[in-house]
Amino acid sequence: MLHIPLLAGRLWDHPELMRGARLCVVNQTLARQYWPEDNPIGKQLRFPDLKGEPPYVQAVPDSDQWLQVIGVVADARDDGLRNPVKPAVYVPFSLMMRVWTQILVRTHVAPLAALNRVRAAVKAVDPDQQVFGRTRDLHQWIERMPEYSYGRLVSGMFAGFSFLAVALAATGLFSVVSYTVAQRTNEFGIRMALGANGLQVLRLVFASTATSVVGGLAGGTALSLALSKFLSRWAEGSSQSAILFIAATVLLILTAALAALGPARRAASIDPMEALRYQ
Repeated sequence: MLHIPLLAGRLWDHPELMRGARLCVVNQTLARQYWPEDNPIGKQLRFPDLKGEPPYVQAVPDSDQWLQVIGVVADARDDGLRNPVKPAVYVPFSLMMRVWTQILVRTHVAPLAALNRVRAAVKAVDPDQQVFGRTRDLHQWIERMPEYSYGRLVSGMFAGFSFLAVALAATGLFSVVSYTVAQRTNEFGIRMALGANGLQVLRLVFASTATSVVGGLAGGTALSLALSKFLSRWAEGSSQSAILFIAATVLLILTAALAALGPARRAASIDPMEALRYQ
């Protein structure tokens, strides 16, 4: 929980942790659900089942009495990747300790390679404490979940369709712009015969192409924003990436520029008399 962003209030300090203080921190979902118009800091919660049952569950005295809310943290998925976030309450681990306890260790090396050092650290604190059970790499454990496989499949399909759509759009744009510029070769010959130079022809081609491209980009942006909420239902948790949006836009602009550059250069360098005879 220490890696979840703290939005309001504070966390318990070391002395409070050591004595199992009756304090708690809630997530955004719980705060919005029970105190939508009020500040949850200072409120109290009570869980009658939060009590000791020796020898399997040890708890501080009066652990099932009122707990004071001292902070609000951001939501975090703790019930699968596809299920919505539920109201959550975090308490000091020393408030109630069970016999079977799991710990998470963040390492800078391969997780399982540090297993012996973790066991040695636990033994240094309490030689009688046993450390056993199934030890797994958290990253690999998450990747084997059905929800993760489903999300990866959907993300891969959408990514493939997106690349295919961009490729088709770029190909179509190149073809349309090239054909349009080629059709105007006769017009360019007339302008050059009347005194226009090659730079002016290039500027004319790029100006007309830019008008069409900007109009298409504006329409595509409006459609993508309108359909984003609908498409996000297929890939829950997905978000719009400004980097990908800008990259796709720049790609289409460069494609249009390259499509116009070749025919425009040919039209600008052709002999005016030959351009006038072009059909």
